[in-house]
Amino acid sequence: MTRFRTLFLLGTALLSGCSLAPDYERPAAPVPAAFPQGSAYPPVPAGESTADTLGWQAFFQDPALRRLIGIALENNRDLRVAALNVEAAEAQYRAQRGELFPSVGATAAAEYAGTPVTANGRTASVTTRGFSLGAGFTAWEIDLFGRIRSLSEAARQAALSQDETRRATQISLVAQVADAYLTILANRELLTLTRRTLESQEASLRLTQATASGGTATALTLRQAQTAVETARANLALYTRQVAQAENALALLLGQPVPADLPADATLSSALMLAEVPAGLASSVLLRRPDVVAAERTLMSANANIGAARAAFFPSITLTASGGTAGSALSRLFAGGSGSWLFSPQISVPIFTGGINQANLDYARLQTRIEVSNYEKAIQTAFREVADALAARGTFDDQVEAQRRLADAYADSYRLSELRFRSGVDSYLAVLDSQRSLYGAQQALITLRQERLSSLVTLYKVLGGGWR
Repeated sequence: MTRFRTLFLLGTALLSGCSLAPDYERPAAPVPAAFPQGSAYPPVPAGESTADTLGWQAFFQDPALRRLIGIALENNRDLRVAALNVEAAEAQYRAQRGELFPSVGATAAAEYAGTPVTANGRTASVTTRGFSLGAGFTAWEIDLFGRIRSLSEAARQAALSQDETRRATQISLVAQVADAYLTILANRELLTLTRRTLESQEASLRLTQATASGGTATALTLRQAQTAVETARANLALYTRQVAQAENALALLLGQPVPADLPADATLSSALMLAEVPAGLASSVLLRRPDVVAAERTLMSANANIGAARAAFFPSITLTASGGTAGSALSRLFAGGSGSWLFSPQISVPIFTGGINQANLDYARLQTRIEVSNYEKAIQTAFREVADALAARGTFDDQVEAQRRLADAYADSYRLSELRFRSGVDSYLAVLDSQRSLYGAQQALITLRQERLSSLVTLYKVLGGGWR
């Protein structure tokens, strides 16, 4: 047993052998050092963004929206799958890492055999018995050239990549819940606007019908009024459907029905709905985005696989060892001289493999090159997303304000055209045209306000915020 213990310790010491994996070097980011600047972009200070350090509880200041995000983080099935994928990858890493150590097992065996024996011309069956008790390991590979350690590192990086993917899924979920909530609020405002417009148009229709019966309105004017009413009714059905579908989409994200006690009077005009996004101009912030970090972890895993492929060209040493006791009867298992041991080292040297080892090495190297391109593409995609979000942030305020002034102008135009029609100066067609223009401008204003808030959510997401 002393020899067995000495050999075991010697084999364990050999685990500190060399590694054939290439030294990892992060590829240079294939994007400019700073995000675009110009008339379309907001004047933000230089330096790195701290959006990823701003938790979603601090960014989303509307209490109802915070509540919805909290529910989604608890119940969303996609996020649960992402978390389970992390645990599965960690389990695979632990299993791969376990191959660095021998699998020691204990065995107890009994053997009974009947053998024919011939003596003095007579043959008889003789029964023999054997009992053994021992412990040991079989075919334990000593990782001299780092093959197992390279595979373990590849599995570890894959698990870390899955964890970053989970973070990216959480960021995306937070943004999706916010967008779904904004969509509900916008559709509710559009529904309310349509109801008001329908009431106004129905009142105009009743007045037109009254004047028609008195002979002062033409059939064309009456039909034009009816056309406006039916158009508004069609839009009322449209926005009623869109509110219901938006609530269904939010329920899917929440993983449960939308709470019935949410504030019914919430609007897009809430001044405290979203906090300011601390966006800097240095593109190095992209290297902290979870999806970019996940791509880099995948690249590092592929780099480690090269080490395993290289190690296949070198000899491998496996050890089999056991120790125990044996005897012809249970009472003799621990008698003097009953001890037994086995030590069987084996070395395997690859001589001819039909090009398999070289093909595996080529494949590992190609996979690394593929992951370099994927990593660079992830950075380029992130750069484009942030640049687009910054352009939206720099222009939406002006567009919303211009649309508001346009809606106010159409409101005055509609009021004046209606006065002119009642005075007999203009036809009802002018009133109808002004009313349609006003309604369209008000619809566009609501949509723009939603898109502006959604663009702020997008900027927060693409800068890496929302996972804390």
